[in-house]
Amino acid sequence: MANQAFERAAALADVSRLLAACYYEPGPEFAEERLFDAMIDAAQRIDAVLAEKASLLKTAFEADSQQDLLVDYAHLFLGPVGLLALPYESAWLEKQGVPSSEATQALLNLFADGGFEVDPDFRDLPDHIAVELEFLYTAFFRTAAAIRDADQPAIKELIDLRQRLIDLHLGRWCPDFFAAVRTGAQCRFYRELAEMTAQFIAVARREGV
Repeated sequence: MANQAFERAAALADVSRLLAACYYEPGPEFAEERLFDAMIDAAQRIDAVLAEKASLLKTAFEADSQQDLLVDYAHLFLGPVGLLALPYESAWLEKQGVPSSEATQALLNLFADGGFEVDPDFRDLPDHIAVELEFLYTAFFRTAAAIRDADQPAIKELIDLRQRLIDLHLGRWCPDFFAAVRTGAQCRFYRELAEMTAQFIAVARREGV
């Protein structure tokens, strides 16, 4: 049983990390490093629906040209004008009446509680979707280690940390963000990415509860 729990936590960590990578600028390294094969393999160890969505994501990536993906990525996430799907928590919570500075500080406090530091070379805002998914990766990776070591207090603490991230952050702003991606994306890849990430967050929310 402990080994199954370890493998599942490790697989959840892998999917978190690989999904985060998909929210950076698309490049040939996605295919060269077999990112989607690794995602499918990890998803198969978690959930059949998640595995199917990972397969659809790979198919969509292979169907779209590199140039089309780059154009769509910029159109959705970068601008310079007419951004369709801002990938930042503060932008979406501000629409719900939460000041952007307050939203960002709450997330940074959570990062600090988890001992998570944003890479100083990261040139974007700390509430980017990729950063939040990388935090989720770190939490699941540490959960796997705690399961391996039978460290029950650490497991409990990490479950609480993950739930706070999902309930107070990802779960609050990502539904609107994903809806904007689905509506604005020209490439099927980004629509499938929104679907896959939404499914993953739903699975992660139920984990360990």
